[in-house]
Amino acid sequence: MQLRLYVAGDAPNSLAARANLRRLLESCEPGSFAVEIIDCLKEPMRALQDGVLVTPTLVRFEPLPKQVIVGTLSETARVTTALGMVLAAEVEGSVA
Repeated sequence: MQLRLYVAGDAPNSLAARANLRRLLESCEPGSFAVEIIDCLKEPMRALQDGVLVTPTLVRFEPLPKQVIVGTLSETARVTTALGMVLAAEVEGSVA
């Protein structure tokens, strides 16, 4: 999974998005994802070129289709559904 998180420096919502993304990815296999963090205060043109106008914004580029999530990523169920992630707790609780 290829992800890019656009943030605005150390603004509270940006810090929350970073922490929430880190927490979500802890349940994934290491090496199964790549995350790039873009600080829009340092690289504003890159954010604009990528079509990002609001921070924080998380974009999943791969696998296709591209998914865009705006906000602090605090709604775990919505974020994991949008990203197509299956959390370890969900796997453990399923019956085969």
